[in-house]
Formats: sequence, C-alpha cells, structure tokens
Amino acid sequence: MTTVSKLTFVDRFDHFLARWGVNRMGHLVKPGLYRLGNPTADSPVFASANYTLSFDALRSALIGIDAYILVLDTKGINVWCAAGEGTFGTDELVNRISCTGLASVVRHRTVIVPQLGAPGISAHQVLRRSVFRVEYGPVRARDLPEYLKTRMATPEMRRVQFPFVDRVVLAPVELVHAAVPAIVAAILLYFLAGPVASLAAVTAVLAGTVLFPALLPFLPTRDFSTKGLILGVLVALPFTVYGATQFTMVPFAHVVAGIIPLLIIPPVVAYLALNFTGCTPYTSRTGVKQEIFRYVRVMVAMAGCGILLAILSAILWFLEVA
Repeated sequence: MTTVSKLTFVDRFDHFLARWGVNRMGHLVKPGLYRLGNPTADSPVFASANYTLSFDALRSALIGIDAYILVLDTKGINVWCAAGEGTFGTDELVNRISCTGLASVVRHRTVIVPQLGAPGISAHQVLRRSVFRVEYGPVRARDLPEYLKTRMATPEMRRVQFPFVDRVVLAPVELVHAAVPAIVAAILLYFLAGPVASLAAVTAVLAGTVLFPALLPFLPTRDFSTKGLILGVLVALPFTVYGATQFTMVPFAHVVAGIIPLLIIPPVVAYLALNFTGCTPYTSRTGVKQEIFRYVRVMVAMAGCGILLAILSAILWFLEVA
C-alpha cells in the first residue's frame, strides 16, 4: 500500500468529524505496511496506530522523506491511549512485522516507535521474537525530520507538553457527549425551577467540558476531581448569590437556596472533568482508578444533598408565596 505526505480536504474534514465525536470509532486506516515516497531497503520504518489522526500526523510530518509506515491495528485508537490499553503493544507489533513480511522489505532491523507508545511496547521482547530492534522516537511527529539527522532525541523532543491548543481541542468531543443530557436537563429545569436553574445546568456542563481543559494547569490540587470541584464552586458562586436573595419572609430559606448551587454544580463539573483523565499527560491508569473510588462517592453525596435541599427550597418558596 502507498500513501503521501500531503493531506487533502477529505483528510482534514475527517479530522474535524473525529474532533467532534462524529462516528468516533470509524476514523480508521487499514493496518499494514505503507510506502511513503520512494523508499528503498535502507529507508526508515515508523510504527503508527490505525487512527486517522495519528497516521496523518506522522505522514504529514515526513514531507520529502522516503519511508515505510507500519500501521498497527489499534481498533481506531490513538498511539498513547492504545499503548495504555495494550492494542499498541508488543504482540501486535510482532504480529504486524511478521504478516507484512517486513524482514524481506528492508535490510536493517529497526522500527521507530513513538515515545508515547513506549508503555505498550517491550523492546527486548520485540527483539527476541522478531529480530527487529525498537527505537523510541520523539514525542511529536513534527520533530522526526530533525531526529532522523542524528537518530538522537534532544531533551526537548522527549518532553511531553500540553499547551492551551492541545487542551481545548479535546473539548468538542466531550461537549458533544454531554450535549443531549444537558439540553434535556435544561428544559426540565426551566419548567420545574425557572430559567436560572436551567442556566445553571448549562453553565455546569460548559464548565466541565470547555472551561476545565482550558484552565487545567491553573487549577490547584493534583486530582482532576478536586480540580473540578474547585472550578464548580467558582462557577456556582453567582447562582449562590442569586439564590440567597430570593427569599425574604421564611427564616433561613435564603441560606438553603444559596447552598443548593454549591452542592449540585461542583460535583457535575468534577464528574465531567474525570473524562479528561485518559487524554492528558497528568494522570496514570492506577491514579485514575484511585481517584474514581475516592471521589465519586463524595460527588454523589453532594449532589444528593443538593437535590434534597432543592426540594426543601421548593416547599419553602411555596410557603412564602402562599
């Protein structure tokens, strides 16, 4: 199979759909060995996932370079996530080397693997089972042309960065996943509790899916759950102030109304924030599991108390207007 470095409009439109979660698991490249340019038996071999964004990032970075791209079957998942799940792994790499007959295509015995694929690849096992040596390349595909000059990665090439653009590009797919429940909740709250409650629901979802990744490095604490709770408290404050000013006759009713947003909005934001644990360099699989078991019960308890207080607030409001 052959491929080219230049991306077409169709490729970029596919990227757009993938970013927005449209046919999320359908952005696939057929696994196998691809020829880029006019490679020879001495041309480098790069391993990639069969997720279109991963494959396209690699080939578009190799402009003017003749090479082979060995696409592993990662079930349409990017290199980093697939390495964590095991699909971008030792067994698949060894199998793909064998079934493509790579040993008869190139004279050397080296496969360049993305650094973020390292958790799934055991270099010594690949060498023992396939006679191919694994060479870990830089974190980002755009550094490959410079890397190929010396076959040495600089400290900067090894550093995993997570700038603003990389963070906010994750927001659309999470926003799409939360959109339907958010709309339903907003409509129900509009008729049950009024437009302010409806606005609070929309605000909580936007904070958890858009504002959270944008502000991620600036939120204190290490756990995503506590980061989300802190952000949730901040966005809940205006609704707390509003709620606290709505009751004037029934004693303590304004206190109850003011507490409700602080109990419901933060856990919603924190729960949505947990969706970003698998796509950032800040977390590990074991850390995520510990965080879920530690904080989800807290979120449920907070939301449950908030709902009970909301019912109590509705009763107090009825008494005040009656």
